[in-house]
Amino acid sequence: MPASAPRLQTDTYLPYMRDVIRCEQSLRELNQMWRMIESSAKMNCPQEAQTILPIMAATRDGFSRLEQELVDSLVREKVGNVLAAIGTKAQYVIDIVVRNLYERTADVGFLATDRELCTFVAGQSEDVDAIRSRLLAYRHKYTVYNEIMLLDTRGNVLVQLDPDSPVEGSTDPLIAQTLASDSFVETFRATDLRPGRSQALIYSRRMHHPQTGAVVGLLCLCFDFEAEMAGIFRSHRDPEGRSNMLLLDDHHRVIASADERWIATGTTVPVNPEGLPQLMIHEGREYLVRTACAEGYQGYMGPEGWLGQLMIPVDLAFSGDTRQTLATLDPAVASGLLAHARSFSPPLYEVMTATETIRRVVWNGQVITADQSGERVKLKTILDQISETGSRSNALFSQSIRDLYETVLESKQRNTEFVAQLLVDLLDRNLYERADDCRWWALTPELRSSLAAPEVPAAEARRLQEILAYIHSLYTVYTQLFVYDRNGHVIARSCRGSEPGPARIDAGTLERVRALGDDQAYHVSDFEPSPFYGGQPTYIYHAAVRDPLNDRQVVGGIGIVFDSAREFKAMLQGSLSQDSGISAYFVDREGRIISSTAGARPVTSTLALDPALRQLPRGRSVSRVVEHDGQYAVMGCAASQGYREFKVSDGYEEDVLAVVYLPLGAVRQDRNLPTAHGAVIEDGSFAATGQARETYATFQSGGNLLALPAVQVLEALPLSSLSARIPGGPQGRVGMLAPQDNSQIRHFVWVFDLGWLLHGRPSPEDSNSQIVIVRHGQHTVGLLIDALHAVPEFAAAQLMPSPFGTGHKLVSHFIKANGGQLLIQLLDPAALFERLVGGLLGDAEPEPDFEDTDTSEVLGK
Repeated sequence: MPASAPRLQTDTYLPYMRDVIRCEQSLRELNQMWRMIESSAKMNCPQEAQTILPIMAATRDGFSRLEQELVDSLVREKVGNVLAAIGTKAQYVIDIVVRNLYERTADVGFLATDRELCTFVAGQSEDVDAIRSRLLAYRHKYTVYNEIMLLDTRGNVLVQLDPDSPVEGSTDPLIAQTLASDSFVETFRATDLRPGRSQALIYSRRMHHPQTGAVVGLLCLCFDFEAEMAGIFRSHRDPEGRSNMLLLDDHHRVIASADERWIATGTTVPVNPEGLPQLMIHEGREYLVRTACAEGYQGYMGPEGWLGQLMIPVDLAFSGDTRQTLATLDPAVASGLLAHARSFSPPLYEVMTATETIRRVVWNGQVITADQSGERVKLKTILDQISETGSRSNALFSQSIRDLYETVLESKQRNTEFVAQLLVDLLDRNLYERADDCRWWALTPELRSSLAAPEVPAAEARRLQEILAYIHSLYTVYTQLFVYDRNGHVIARSCRGSEPGPARIDAGTLERVRALGDDQAYHVSDFEPSPFYGGQPTYIYHAAVRDPLNDRQVVGGIGIVFDSAREFKAMLQGSLSQDSGISAYFVDREGRIISSTAGARPVTSTLALDPALRQLPRGRSVSRVVEHDGQYAVMGCAASQGYREFKVSDGYEEDVLAVVYLPLGAVRQDRNLPTAHGAVIEDGSFAATGQARETYATFQSGGNLLALPAVQVLEALPLSSLSARIPGGPQGRVGMLAPQDNSQIRHFVWVFDLGWLLHGRPSPEDSNSQIVIVRHGQHTVGLLIDALHAVPEFAAAQLMPSPFGTGHKLVSHFIKANGGQLLIQLLDPAALFERLVGGLLGDAEPEPDFEDTDTSEVLGK
């Protein structure tokens, strides 16, 4: 959202977000519980509670802050999710229309110079049926037109195709405007050229006398606007119909609507081109709105002022099922993604940080009260309440973060999948025009008459080359146009920016062109290196040129070389957002790359894809979270389905997949790291009734769950407390803690990386990272760990000596929790301090790594 955007008014959207309301209610209930616990401690045991009251106050303050931060973040992400989704579709609406209409500007320029048509309009031919047949042949190929008309300079209609809308003549101002212009004229409004229609989109161009060059009339191509927009809406409107997709004119009037009964054509609607997170009212209903202007294509910006727009009622915007992506992810992947929360969702990172603060406060309170001797016994009731409320708080935080995380991922998945759909749609629409072009140009009278002769004289070849050069000037997506005779010899060509290529086509292509049944048939080369394209891979479209006196006789052909490298890459890049690192590909069913925005994977190399994706049904799309090039990424994949008759009913099959990757952050190397706080300890499940129990502080490091006797743990502090860092310090020293306010640190304390001590690998640092302060005798050290876990109690019967002997002396025992299903490694404080304090510590090696040891093997010993 723009920096100037107004602050999001959370209360405006809350009534429409039932899940956020439930979360807010739970937060308030827990906040009240913390206040009650604090008040109870102050009234019932003020002296005994002195050590715990500061922690409880910090908890209450943290809860109040988190309550608002979490709710605001959830609302912001959900609103941002909707605005991003409808914004992408609004941009698509206008961009796909502009790309389509760009082709019309070229069509009218070429057809207005057709020699047979110009001869007829100049009055040198009177065969109306022949001209109508020629126009019908054109429309059979370019099915986007519902009417083609030829008019003289007085506006009299000489020939038209639509029998249901007869017109004798017109006084429309576009006639005079076209006759006076040396370019095309674009008209969109009601006109007497299309009676009975409220609006028509017409491309017109003046026509010249074939000998004198005098202006003799004009050609009008009437674009099938309603059918085209209906196809766009049918393919890309949300299936549930919760939003409406619109095309607007420069006065913000609706000129096309996905649902006329909802928002009718001609209605004026509010617009939101800046994408502001605010509600807009239309006919008494509140909407979220996104408006997009055309980005342009090949310098063409489309009809002046046209806009794409999506409108979704706020009461429907946040309904519907979510994807539940997290439930399908490996826990290690989910944990790794959360480590990158700062980069891909700052609000999520803020909530995670606040959550860790609260979690640390609860953990510290449980540790501090582990020694229940003396006056602390009186706190038993208060401590039980703290423990229970802390557990409820942790569960709520975890679920809230999961909900927020789902919202972030869902937004990115939906957008990435839609971009993939857009890309294959753009590709099919573009290549549809190429199939049309080659077939129509093959009907050019000059080509047919020249190639029908036994030989083509040099002068005639030069004339053909001039015709190709003119066509080429109108259609910039080709690097070369060439015509060849019945033996495959190239007679004339127009070449731009590359070597001309061979003097004849290959025998296989010539055979296929000769076998084309009629003027509706065409042949496309495989996407492979071609000498006509400088040895690079591309598609070349061919159509047969037929004898003017015998349509069954093929006298040669025309080949048009698509500039695939430039055009495909422009499609990919033009449809991608500015998200850092995003990449996109066109690939075939084997994963062979047709085009790529990633330089590391050039054209014709292979993109590794899940076999299920390569078999994705035509017209279908999917998105998922994957690992790609060492990054966690959201991947969208869509399979082409053709456009109109192209690749649908014309016999041509060439499926293409669009694949889009949006990176979320580097893959975590500590693959065995469980999700933070994921393993639940069933406290005391193995203890015999009445058996003495001891409290342990548990935490995570290097993918393992570890423990220390709670009486030897002072507290945990955030990683941000670390000062005087020592990069690569000896024996895993990472820095020093200075005396802290509101903590039990009264002097400088060295901090060591526990991951390095145990496994010889530095611990990753993220929002979960903590420093646990441990005291043994007169010495105190800090241990950098991956995440705090819990403070449970265990009986002596649940401890078993380490089966690895003295070689792993830092781990003295294993704790068998949850009926022996969960092993917790118990650190030996004496051995730990002997190593850390006894020498600081010479050249002692890290502990041998046994994180991959089979649990059943350990339990068996």
